[in-house]
Amino acid sequence: MKPILFLISVVSWLASNSQSDFASRIDSIIKSEKQFNGVALIADRGDIVYYDAIGLREYAKQVQLKKNDVFELASVSKQFTAMIIMMLKEKGKLGYDDSVSKYLSVPYQGITIRHLLTHTSGLPDYQEIMDQHWDKTKVASNTDILEYLNKFAPPRLFEPGQKYDYSNTGYVLLASIAEKASGKDFIDMCNQWIFGPLKMTSTAIRTLQQKAKTKNFAIGHLFVKERNSFIRADSFPSSDYTIWLGNRKGPGRISSTAEDLLKWDQALYGQKLVTQTTLQEAFSPMTLNNGLVSNYGFGWTLGIDENKKRIVSHSGDNPGYCTRITRFIAKNRTIILLSNNSYPDLGNLVGKINAVFSQPNF
Repeated sequence: MKPILFLISVVSWLASNSQSDFASRIDSIIKSEKQFNGVALIADRGDIVYYDAIGLREYAKQVQLKKNDVFELASVSKQFTAMIIMMLKEKGKLGYDDSVSKYLSVPYQGITIRHLLTHTSGLPDYQEIMDQHWDKTKVASNTDILEYLNKFAPPRLFEPGQKYDYSNTGYVLLASIAEKASGKDFIDMCNQWIFGPLKMTSTAIRTLQQKAKTKNFAIGHLFVKERNSFIRADSFPSSDYTIWLGNRKGPGRISSTAEDLLKWDQALYGQKLVTQTTLQEAFSPMTLNNGLVSNYGFGWTLGIDENKKRIVSHSGDNPGYCTRITRFIAKNRTIILLSNNSYPDLGNLVGKINAVFSQPNF
């Protein structure tokens, strides 16, 4: 064998063994988390270095999870809502500092689109309003939510820009603003502008009926101590809001697979959706009225790693589901964790997985 070919062969062998060792260590970490039930995907520079399904799609029937199963993303959906707003901004359809009242009738003044994106609006919780007043034999949409915000008009929590306070209401308004500014349906925009172009073929904003017809949909479960077992989350009253708020758009409702989320993640390194300049603003902290900053951008929680390099992430939590995507941007490293048994320690699991990357021989 020629020296150069021998060297290439050795390098390839070392890389292969390094990745195999890494996958083995990650597998050991994840499977030591006895209660984790879900799909884990870890990618390095876009290449999958670990990908597995652990546990059950449905406990009662003992159906095993598969890697391509579809999960409810819950609030991980917010980054897609923010992307639609960013795309509309680049199309000249709206501005981040536009007043919400330019597009929607709301009983709260001085709130901008930027406030909604960064959870600094001070808006009250729409779910609490609907829970108190909505006829739960009907299914509410964004139009209904806006009607009840105006009808009952509970006081704002604080002045816009005063502080950060996570707001699902804000993201309901963002989806409605997107529709008003574009003249298009929000679901159609997500399909035509994001999911379609990125070939995210398993990703959609599904109705309850569509979820039921999706054969590889991972059923959400909650642990019942008295029965010492996991029971379908849709068996509990706590899940009822997913029915009577089943037509809401913006704060949640996207369901997807780990591989589709990796396609999304990798697209954010290019300019297929928006420019990198736009993304940099989305990944920048919000300056509050008092000059301090809030580490939430446009649909992403902002952080730094041990070397002060940027991390953007988001978690989601619905009855029976916990989800998380973490992007170590400077390293092009991605950790995607999707759980259908409300596993509570995904943040700690991300830390353990990332620690393996810092070990020798990787």
